[in-house]
Amino acid sequence: MIVLGIDPGLANTGFGVVQRRSGRFVALDGGCVQTPKTWSPEKRLARIHREVDELLLRHEPDAVALEDLYFGQNVGSAFAVGQARGVVLLAAGQRGVACASYTPQQVKQAVCGTGRAPKEQVQRMVQAMLSLPEPPQPDHAADALAVGLCHANHAPLARAVLAAR
Repeated sequence: MIVLGIDPGLANTGFGVVQRRSGRFVALDGGCVQTPKTWSPEKRLARIHREVDELLLRHEPDAVALEDLYFGQNVGSAFAVGQARGVVLLAAGQRGVACASYTPQQVKQAVCGTGRAPKEQVQRMVQAMLSLPEPPQPDHAADALAVGLCHANHAPLARAVLAAR
């Protein structure tokens, strides 16, 4: 199973491609799509869409897993994150790739064992789970890899539950 994990954002959209091979996880790709603040919103969103579409073509994932929108205190940034999520969902839909969403707490729970883990702990656990020589950078890429790991762990169980019904 290959999963494209996404940590959406207008300025920085983290991505991480993970594969489950014989019960182990491997990182196939990871990084960040960055858009300059000086660009118009539509140009920024177009770049995110284009880059995600290229990732979908290159890696042919079985699923796209996105971090859910977190509203916090800044509603303006929540709207921008929602727009970035939207273009990722559009790219996946155009390629016929199924999507799943996970809250930040679900991702942290799946990777660290606690939903309140700090970013540094997420980075270290992603490093350990993927046998990387260093913690993934930037933190948006680490978060995206964590989302991919969360789905790769969750998907087999979800299929088994559905099959049992």
